[in-house]
Amino acid sequence: MNAVTEAAPAQPRHPQLAVSAAIFREGRLLLVRRARMPGKGLYSLPGGRVEFGETLEQAAVREVAEETALSIEIVGLAGRREVLPSAASAAGHYVIMVFAARWAAGEPQLNDELDDARWISPDELANFSTTEGLSELVEGARELIGT
Repeated sequence: MNAVTEAAPAQPRHPQLAVSAAIFREGRLLLVRRARMPGKGLYSLPGGRVEFGETLEQAAVREVAEETALSIEIVGLAGRREVLPSAASAAGHYVIMVFAARWAAGEPQLNDELDDARWISPDELANFSTTEGLSELVEGARELIGT
């Protein structure tokens, strides 16, 4: 019996600009779990790559809508994270701009990039396996939102 393994997509040899959003709804944070590499099985924030000609805010709104079907209102830039390539990880080089956002409409309907979504108290974040640095980014977003 042959095991089937999921290979990570080939990564470009240059940094990629990406965005994500810490979305708050009535004091709760939307946490999503990645269904694909890199980051498969880890909880994080919805987001993805910035497309040519988009502002960072436009990209964050679009990516959230594509991944979760939610409408959001951007409050401000909460922080950034840089993911560097390494021998231990299949991830490429990403510069991720993280926005604080408020939920505006919709209920999570996941696309094929995600396999779980939960509204949690930000204080519950430590109970989940998350992408590196997520708790600090969420804290920065919480300060902007005022929760």
